[in-house]
Amino acid sequence: MAGTGVFSDILDGDVYKYYADGEWKKSSSGKTVAIINPTTRKTQYKVQACTQEEVNKVMELAKTAQKSWAKTPLWKRAELLHKAAAILKEHKAPIAECLVKEIAKPAKDAITEVVRSGDLISYTAEEGVRILGEGKFLVSDSFPGNQRTKYCLTSKIPLGVILAIPPFNYPVNLAVSKIAPALIAGNSLVLKPPTQGAVSALHMVHCFHLAGFPKGLISCVTGKGSEIGDFLTMHPGVNCISFTGGDTGIAISKKAGMIPLQMELGGKDACIVLEDADLDLVAANIIKGGFSYSGQRCTAVKVVLVMESVADVLVEKVKAKVAKLTVGAPEDDCDITPVVSESSANFIEGLVKDAKEKGATFCQEYKRDGNLIWPLLLDNVRPDMRIAWEEPFGPVLPVIRINSIEEGIHHCNASNFGLQGCVFTKDVNKAILISDAMETGTVQINSAPARGPDHFPFQGLKDSGIGSQGVTNSINMMTKIKSTVINLPTPSYTMG
Repeated sequence: MAGTGVFSDILDGDVYKYYADGEWKKSSSGKTVAIINPTTRKTQYKVQACTQEEVNKVMELAKTAQKSWAKTPLWKRAELLHKAAAILKEHKAPIAECLVKEIAKPAKDAITEVVRSGDLISYTAEEGVRILGEGKFLVSDSFPGNQRTKYCLTSKIPLGVILAIPPFNYPVNLAVSKIAPALIAGNSLVLKPPTQGAVSALHMVHCFHLAGFPKGLISCVTGKGSEIGDFLTMHPGVNCISFTGGDTGIAISKKAGMIPLQMELGGKDACIVLEDADLDLVAANIIKGGFSYSGQRCTAVKVVLVMESVADVLVEKVKAKVAKLTVGAPEDDCDITPVVSESSANFIEGLVKDAKEKGATFCQEYKRDGNLIWPLLLDNVRPDMRIAWEEPFGPVLPVIRINSIEEGIHHCNASNFGLQGCVFTKDVNKAILISDAMETGTVQINSAPARGPDHFPFQGLKDSGIGSQGVTNSINMMTKIKSTVINLPTPSYTMG
């Protein structure tokens, strides 16, 4: 169970501690933050409300620890990461339990997230040893006007202190996707987990603690964003921010100063369906892409753009599959579980009401019980409806009927988002042309949008983000190039 056995150190009474200087601590504030179970809508857990002074101390410790860590051999860093991965996977059950209770993730998906996270840590350790173990050697006479009098040696060096801020929907996986690259590259790391998902993240951090990482290298501070959020992101001790979440990231980017930023801020992922598409394949992917984890995924299908000639058939196929989705508690492994909060449910309901007032066709009756919203397919959605543009982050999917490929591409590109998209057709030439025309970071051909496998590049355009994720890209962005130039008194040529 959560907070017991090897995890008993992280709990004080009914309040989870924060992690700093290799120890689990209570905040001097004496305050806590409640974590509401989305299913019961009652307080499930409590975490420390850390103070700005405690953040300052964490940053000071992180800076000191990083200097020593940067001198630790690559193989040793990798060895500790492999150990953390093994411990994480060994204790997947209590961490998955937290995911079920704080973010209503179906039990089987919760286990999958933890195991996937362990695999990501191990892969990062191996990739880091490879790409950080190589540098470049350049000679000066390749540039016009120069003799071979300069040898340039380049290597990748750490940035310093990385601030990692993962989202509620993958609080373990999207935390380790930041932690592991930072550590293998020689950085220290400060984690600010989301409120919903904080206890899952604290359990995950304890696995790194058990692996034996040096004191101060990894810290995890919990608390209210209103009290420590801006203080963290604007802290002069932070050398890089890796953030996954919503439009809060735009505000962070304006305040952060001159440091590298890695941000993924959501999407309105379009699914373009041509006349020649395999409609059974399309329907299956719309269900998987649109309704997995109740649509609370940045890479969920958020709008279907289907050619009018096949729209009736596709909508009927999707309706039949929606009817088979199970709805209920995450403990029961239902397909559709409660959305993360009452405010999220209210936002989704607002989009649904707007669509109804403006004449969308409801393929199912709209039904809601607390935070639980039944899956809903909206047909004949028009561009004047909010659901055509806004990201619901819930189990509601709009269908817009189009009369040309150009119309579909135009709608996709008119969005302020540009994370992913997908196109379904049997004509590979058309698929490539459409992919090239779509203003998104990734286009999936004949499959729903997805983040992963975790070593694939993952990035967004426009308001969907800055930079690129994926194991290799994350390692590279958490380092900088250092050059050493050897100047020779006379030109020297190999075998000359």
